Amino acid sequence: MLVLFEMSLGYANFKVLNEKKLQEVDSLWKAFETPEKANTIVKLKHLEKFQDTAEALAAFTALMEGKINKQMKKVLKKIVKEAHEPLAEADAKPGGVIKEKLNLSCIHNRLKFGADKVDTMFIQAISLLDNLDKELNNYIMRCREWYGWHFPELGKIILDNLTYCKFVDRNNYASVSEEDICNILHLCTQMIEISEYRTQLYEYLQNRMMAIAPSVTVMVGELVGAQLIAHSGSLLNLAKHAASTVQILGAENYGLIYHASFVGQTSPKHKGKISRMLAAKTVLAIHYDTLGEDSSSGIGVENRAKLEARLRTSEDRGIRKISGTGKALAKAEKYEHKIQRKRRKRKKGTIMRTKRRQP
Repeated sequence: MLVLFEMSLGYANFKVLNEKKLQEVDSLWKAFETPEKANTIVKLKHLEKFQDTAEALAAFTALMEGKINKQMKKVLKKIVKEAHEPLAEADAKPGGVIKEKLNLSCIHNRLKFGADKVDTMFIQAISLLDNLDKELNNYIMRCREWYGWHFPELGKIILDNLTYCKFVDRNNYASVSEEDICNILHLCTQMIEISEYRTQLYEYLQNRMMAIAPSVTVMVGELVGAQLIAHSGSLLNLAKHAASTVQILGAENYGLIYHASFVGQTSPKHKGKISRMLAAKTVLAIHYDTLGEDSSSGIGVENRAKLEARLRTSEDRGIRKISGTGKALAKAEKYEHKIQRKRRKRKKGTIMRTKRRQP
């Protein structure tokens, strides 16, 4: 098998020496750790260099459009003349054109980078994290009920679930039958392992979110940010939503944004207002993470500082009126004063009548 590799230097044609190694996909990267190891699998047959950067740019532009330029045709004709073997091509578009125009059997793998594939990693991670939380809650409930028959007071003494399982795992069981304790210990061991894996998964999710969407992570946290992306399907799809849509995304009692830690800091009467403001600033952060050239979290830190300042002022003096006019408020106050005057006149009349009736 031959391999055509496009790079900034030019076109390289390799001969695969050991095709069995290609079947071991998971460990294939180990064969290319050093040049010495790579020489045992592939051998360079021909290298067609670009003359300048303009020629390299034209070649890669043609590749992106699924076309073949003159220099690539030259390389492929040499391959056709010298060897009658299948050619491996990374991209599907050039592979189809090569097979159609030059009648050269071409196989390919879709190795092209896609942003959605990166989003898939932490979409699956947040889904798995939710499932692990449900399983852990179910397991600890069974464990407490099961072991509670032998030591019912322990549930009130130790409230932390992981500590409870570790205590059960390391305790002496004189009054417990061997068959019962074997099953209880097996359940506790599973819970401890799942809890440790959950901690690792949460750290992985934090790192991935800070790498892909740092501004969104600063605004709403890694959990809420990952859940927003998971509901949309990808970060690019999330960037297409308006602020009002992002605010109610995930709904079930006012949406995911409403349950962010920043909204939880506010008083109940201000939560609706703050969640709207947070959704608007989060959309800006999403656009910056998706389409911006800089991968820093600067805009997220700046917007969060503004929201915190606004939150402090609103807590001190109350959120300003966002609808209605001052005239309507004044009319309502005047109307209330008239009612109060009528009530006072009625009270005075009743007092005068009672005084006259007295002997």
